[in-house]
Amino acid sequence: MARKSNLPLRLLPLVLGIALAQDSSPLPLVLNTWPFKNATAAAWRTLASGGSALDAVENGCAVCEREQCDGTVGYGGSPDELGETTLDAMIMDGAAMDVGAVGGLRRIKNAIGVARKVLEHTTHTLLVGESATRFAESMGFTNEDLSTSASKALHSDWLARNCQPNYWRKVIPDPSKYCGPYKPPDVSEKDNPAYEEVDIHGHDTIGMVVIHKTGHTAAGTSTNGLKFKIPGRVGDSPIPGAGAYADDLAGAAAATGDGDILLRFLPSYQAVEYMRRGDDPSIACQKVISRIQKYYPKFFGAVICANVTGGYVISILLALPNKTVYQTGQQRSRGSAWHASCSVCFPYEPITAAKRLRSTTLVLITVLSDGEDAQLPDQ
Repeated sequence: MARKSNLPLRLLPLVLGIALAQDSSPLPLVLNTWPFKNATAAAWRTLASGGSALDAVENGCAVCEREQCDGTVGYGGSPDELGETTLDAMIMDGAAMDVGAVGGLRRIKNAIGVARKVLEHTTHTLLVGESATRFAESMGFTNEDLSTSASKALHSDWLARNCQPNYWRKVIPDPSKYCGPYKPPDVSEKDNPAYEEVDIHGHDTIGMVVIHKTGHTAAGTSTNGLKFKIPGRVGDSPIPGAGAYADDLAGAAAATGDGDILLRFLPSYQAVEYMRRGDDPSIACQKVISRIQKYYPKFFGAVICANVTGGYVISILLALPNKTVYQTGQQRSRGSAWHASCSVCFPYEPITAAKRLRSTTLVLITVLSDGEDAQLPDQ
């Protein structure tokens, strides 16, 4: 969500890390997509109190689940076609190369917590649907309704708009005009046009990367998925290498954007592999986004990358129609605005406000909708 200010244009913050003083360690590090500062702070406090990188990722993502960050994480958001909210989450240990994940989790609020239990108490990687719910109950999680008055109102409004938008194509009745149920057309019937997404901004998963002061890495995600998705749909978030990836020998990455597209490219895995081969995080992210753009020019999303081999550069790449907005280190590349943000914590200075940022080793770059750089006003 964009911050409100007294400026005539909405400010769209991006927080970027720059090189620290030579005698200062760049670790630990907490990095997450979107302006979910309470999540960042919770992860940072976990590290400060002696917790592991995994603990930090779990606690950070859990804050967003409780706070229903942007309505796209946690309960009460993104109802599917039947009006139900389901959750996806994943957590990865870059030291052991172990993963726990849940997809389509029903009636359990703490999805990232259940994913952690999958990692710790099973030899599996991913549990889905009603069976994931039963597993969660066996682990002591409470079974409760994930719907709220807000999610019910969203669903009712969607039905009133003839189920627009939706994610069907080449079916009857025409999904651009009518609700289902749908079925494949007879071969003699004219195909409906391929589906075109309406809201390119509706993909606000939290993806978090944590690098412990010892160099151990962890990454995780949590989301309630696409609004009005077809029941059973699972996006990139709980899939290792798509939503997030971590490897102590290289670094970690996380992605946000259209999960159905991201699933086809495994961007987090690919970014970490590029870093393993020696690429700077900024180059790794750029390569990943460029490959997606080659096939999907209108792709809208971001990949965050951090390595464990010396000085840190935190990179964000935003692929927008007809241009790529690329930000890294002290470089300030201008372009069309995006309502995303990235929260970063470096040693001793968790981010709380723009004033704090300007007094530390961080630079706050705000991209205006006319492409000009500006500083956020004090809050």
